[in-house]
Amino acid sequence: MDMTRLGVTEEDQALADAVARYAAETVAPLAQEIDEQERSATCHVPQLAELGVMGMNLPERWGGPGVSPTAMLLSLVEISRACAATSSMIGAHYLGTDAVLIAGNDEQRARWLPRAASGEWLAGFALTEPRGGSHPADLRTKAVRDGDIYRLDGVKHFISNAAEAHFLVVFAKTDAAAGARGVSAFIVDTGSPGVRISTPEKLMGIRGGHSFEVAFESVEVPIANRLGEDGSGFRTAMKVLDNSRLDVAATSLGIAEAALAAAVEWARERQIGGEPLSGKQGIQWMLADMKLRLEASWGLTMQALALRTAGQPFTLQSAMAKLHASEMVAFVTDTALQIHGGYGFTRDLPLERYVRDARILRIYEGSSEIQRNIIARIVLG
Repeated sequence: MDMTRLGVTEEDQALADAVARYAAETVAPLAQEIDEQERSATCHVPQLAELGVMGMNLPERWGGPGVSPTAMLLSLVEISRACAATSSMIGAHYLGTDAVLIAGNDEQRARWLPRAASGEWLAGFALTEPRGGSHPADLRTKAVRDGDIYRLDGVKHFISNAAEAHFLVVFAKTDAAAGARGVSAFIVDTGSPGVRISTPEKLMGIRGGHSFEVAFESVEVPIANRLGEDGSGFRTAMKVLDNSRLDVAATSLGIAEAALAAAVEWARERQIGGEPLSGKQGIQWMLADMKLRLEASWGLTMQALALRTAGQPFTLQSAMAKLHASEMVAFVTDTALQIHGGYGFTRDLPLERYVRDARILRIYEGSSEIQRNIIARIVLG
């Protein structure tokens, strides 16, 4: 990490360095095993919680370490360098706790957030449905008011952390005729009767970031677990996604940093015709293009982060950072594998895992196409 990046303080850097040491010593050695065995990355939660990582998105009042958004992002980059599945698991946890922080009242925050920050409770975020991924206002899960409870029915898909989570923030229609204005958000205890969680999906990459289908069959949710007013859920989801797109950018940056470092080391050590591969101009240009795109993504991400830190709107900047970084990491990982030649295609090296892990980043938290829609809508006014 480079402290010369605009907005990075000594305190931010010190925390990121501590996370980097932990990630290199503990997370990275297990990354291949987690991938090959499809083992849940939640195995790292206790130590991540000790470092404060599980609550980095939360203020001290609600159990977090009270660090800056910059320190949080740099820490996610370092974890992603070691294991993208672990970063994905943390990001899903942040989605759930961000929703409670943004839309919850103080009673809800006090009940749910400190134990999530301590690592005792894992959180998840249930928005996506089998027929409503990129247009969540079309979701079909419904919540019907019945006195002091809501009865929740529906199915969510690709819900990270669900089987390990203590609670999910679930989005459901409370007014079917009102479109996006009819969506409400609820905190649902996963141990509630009627909650059915599938076995983990078989994923191409981030295999340790387990994802599930979750069915809700007449689940009773107390009115005290509704986040905000009826019909405010869609606005909550969009605010949460502004934050989470920077988490995706951080994951992209971390994987790309790891891939570039591997390519540079290989180019220096690999001998071709009696000279290092790094002496070939074609390889030098490949490395230059990788570095250029990586630094452009850093710039967009840090710009969005500065606006977030200042409490200013950053929807446009977050969408641009997520879009550029997720497409950048596809190029960087593929080029790094190419530089390694046939060795890169083997599972003895992590290059093929980097490529597989990077692929989802152009899809979740809003696909590249959705990010372009967001950017164009804002540009057009």
